[in-house]
Amino acid sequence: MAVTTRGLTPADIDAIREGLTAGRKPKVVFTTSAGQVAGTVGQVVQLADPARSDEWIVVRFGRDELPFSPVDLATPGSPQAPKVVKPAPARRTGTAPTGPPLAPPIVPTQATPAVPASGPAGGRGHVAPAVPASGPGGGPGQKPAAKAVKVKPPASLTVTLAYAEREWTVAATMGSRSLAKPYLIKPTDALRMVALIDVPGVHEAVESIIEAERLEAETRAARLRAELADIESRLAELTSRS
Repeated sequence: MAVTTRGLTPADIDAIREGLTAGRKPKVVFTTSAGQVAGTVGQVVQLADPARSDEWIVVRFGRDELPFSPVDLATPGSPQAPKVVKPAPARRTGTAPTGPPLAPPIVPTQATPAVPASGPAGGRGHVAPAVPASGPGGGPGQKPAAKAVKVKPPASLTVTLAYAEREWTVAATMGSRSLAKPYLIKPTDALRMVALIDVPGVHEAVESIIEAERLEAETRAARLRAELADIESRLAELTSRS
């Protein structure tokens, strides 16, 4: 006797593969072989290698992406497809409780006792509701406001770049406390520090000081080289006479 194969046919799988190649995500319906999610509509996102596992068709449904076998799936509208239901949150993880949602419990309210009030002639008058006592803050049941905490601001930070007696120094203080005593830095470091703050006039002043020192150093070096050449010439002359 011939046995009818349930699930996706080879033609269905070829159509799904063509849809994925074209950039689509073909829709499928879970059969009764898929368990709890039977009747749920999903989208095929990948076809894996059927030689490695029986479940090689990756289907996205809800927030899940899980592999299934061809017998777990059917094309929408085919005789093998069960009645479509809303997507289930998980696959074959047990049966979820059914039935109408439980109504929230009824909490009885406590009635406010009424205080009888006398009329003008001492007879029975209207009934006035009880008024809750005011809290210390003035409003009914209000708690006194918490006292604001005053936050002490941090002490001022001062960083000083100075030039005196042909030397550049940097010092730092925080309030009245010394963080770093003046220490020597290179002229190029001083120029680099001033370039970071980009204050008009300051960079030019530092640059002019460094340029003047450079010219003075070059002049002195040239003079020393001339003196050294003269001394070497004199030494050579004395050596040749000996």
